[in-house]
Amino acid sequence: MPYCDQSSNGIRIFYRRCGHGSTKVLLIIGLAGTHDSWGPQIKGLTGAVEPNDEEEAPTETVGGESNTLGEEVREGDGIEVCCFDNRGVGRSSVPTEKSDYTTTIMAEDALALLDHLGWKNAHVFGHSMGAMIACKLAAMAPDRICSLALLNVTGGGFECFPKIDLQMLSLAFRFLRAKTPEQRAMVDLETHYTKEYLDECVGSCTRRDILYQVSEVVPK
Repeated sequence: MPYCDQSSNGIRIFYRRCGHGSTKVLLIIGLAGTHDSWGPQIKGLTGAVEPNDEEEAPTETVGGESNTLGEEVREGDGIEVCCFDNRGVGRSSVPTEKSDYTTTIMAEDALALLDHLGWKNAHVFGHSMGAMIACKLAAMAPDRICSLALLNVTGGGFECFPKIDLQMLSLAFRFLRAKTPEQRAMVDLETHYTKEYLDECVGSCTRRDILYQVSEVVPK
């Protein structure tokens, strides 16, 4: 099993690598998600979702011509993706102290994983809490970041709290009263998108109809 061992604190981070190439992409998932959540993105980037069979230990830089330690230029222009389970979920270690779960500490896990893989730098993509971790990683080691892509992220602080008005109170009341996943999905759409966006027509359907259909097939 591919693990990145942090000997300093005994934490083990489970990861998977897919694809081969000189372009490296690190995917950081959000709260309660696991590496399996990245299936569509991995397939889009590498053309397949099967993990690499062999997890070779990094050795040394080859004449500065490779992005990965010990990995030769023969890789060509393909893409290699690494996704992993954050501490506390999936197959990674589960610390018992709440103080072990800050985004800074998780960014250190991601940095340790880059070191373990021998990746000098990578394109980093984070989703939700994973994007917050990615921001910390970029601030911590900017020279290791080729590009930074963030999805559904907040910088934290009081500014990220939603405005309490009649619309928000109505949504909260409807969500609490929702009895089925379908009812909750409809309220969830109105929480994350504006009415104008949801009512916009795309072909013969509205965005509301399309997103609602997608939400029905996503495991709850």
